[in-house]
Amino acid sequence: MFKSVPKDLLIDSNSSINTDIIMEFLSIDFSTDIGSLFIKSKNKTFMKLLQSDKSNNDLLMKQILDFFEENNLKFEDINKIFVNQGPGNFSGLRASLAIAKGISISKNLKLFGYNTFLWSCANFFNKKETICCLLKFREKYFIKKFDKKLICVSSLQEINKDDIIKKLKNEFIVIPANIKERCDEKIFKNSNINAVNLDHNNLEFLQIKGLLNENLIKPLYLS
Repeated sequence: MFKSVPKDLLIDSNSSINTDIIMEFLSIDFSTDIGSLFIKSKNKTFMKLLQSDKSNNDLLMKQILDFFEENNLKFEDINKIFVNQGPGNFSGLRASLAIAKGISISKNLKLFGYNTFLWSCANFFNKKETICCLLKFREKYFIKKFDKKLICVSSLQEINKDDIIKKLKNEFIVIPANIKERCDEKIFKNSNINAVNLDHNNLEFLQIKGLLNENLIKPLYLS
């Protein structure tokens, strides 16, 4: 089942990218065992972390409805839905994408897909010529590269620990802070590795820049 996670485990959102365009949205991220729901509406933000049990992903819709009710909100209070396409757990991605698409159709809301690689790089838009995002999934490391406008310039590649240390020593690398503790400490000898907090507020910036998927929104799985 999905269980609420204590507030002291909430992701820090101090790294938000400011924008003058007002957006009201729901963001759904169930790419990991700790999922998150985030609403921005009426100049306020609301967040809830949930622990996912893959055998009970059908409870996610109820959790979303409860989340709105707890904060005295309705679907009419938002105009967009953002959903994480991965990479991540098969059951969590499948359930969250299906529910996001269902809400989008039934409530006539625009739907956008994002991935954790791009999301991790949001704070560095137009700040670095090349940005490498490093993720760890099921004991394997994967990397994608982006240019300064956050356009992907490489295919998704698996990379081993030694190559991270040797071949990427001069690259600017970002890694989500919530997976840092699962990574080998040796790779952090590279001073160019930056652990970043994943902030749902940054999704509106990415959407404004036209960087999110709007048409073919499908899960990103890693083998």
